[in-house]
Amino acid sequence: MSITSAATLATLHRTGPRRITDLAVTEGVTQPAMTVLVRVMEESGLVERRGDASDKRVTLVCLTEAGASYVQTRRRAGVDALARLVDELAADEVEALVAALPALAHLAELESQDREGPKR
Repeated sequence: MSITSAATLATLHRTGPRRITDLAVTEGVTQPAMTVLVRVMEESGLVERRGDASDKRVTLVCLTEAGASYVQTRRRAGVDALARLVDELAADEVEALVAALPALAHLAELESQDREGPKR
């Protein structure tokens, strides 16, 4: 799976259903490229398109159960890999990581806000 595909699935998992145009902006690709990507993920059973109840002209891309499971499995694998590496650190290095957690959390918030774009 491409990085853009994985990032798009993670965005949908984090933010819920989105328009293709919104996903393209968030992931930094063109709308035609996102349309192709969504079609491939749809054929793989990871996403589906649904109508927007508030605007019948709009189609939203939604995660399927398989897509949500894929995201959760990838996240768990990442957490497990990181935990194995942290276990190899010296105690003072672990303490340094713990001290840095508030700053890292703030960075994650800033990145999330940046990827989601301006609030409507």
